[in-house]
Amino acid sequence: MDEAKPFNIPKRVVWEAFKRVKANRGAAGVDKQSIAEFEADLSNNLYKLWNRMCSGSYFPPPVRRVARCGREPRRVSFPARVPVAHVGYRRQTLGGT
Repeated sequence: MDEAKPFNIPKRVVWEAFKRVKANRGAAGVDKQSIAEFEADLSNNLYKLWNRMCSGSYFPPPVRRVARCGREPRRVSFPARVPVAHVGYRRQTLGGT
């Protein structure tokens, strides 16, 4: 029996989120994967992300700590590359910047 996924997220929305991240030249996250490396298998990477988000099995990895002009390091939003499209999707759907 074929069951529907619990979350209805159009693939197009994930694609648009990735394009926004790429246009903003998103920084590499804790995984150190560049946009170019992610794009080497773009279709498969975006499909896996979409599939996990729709099924509810996606859990974002930790974010990277960076130093800020001589201050103590703090957590900033540099997630691993795959979830970057997820961040873009959340901002788009929740109205964030």
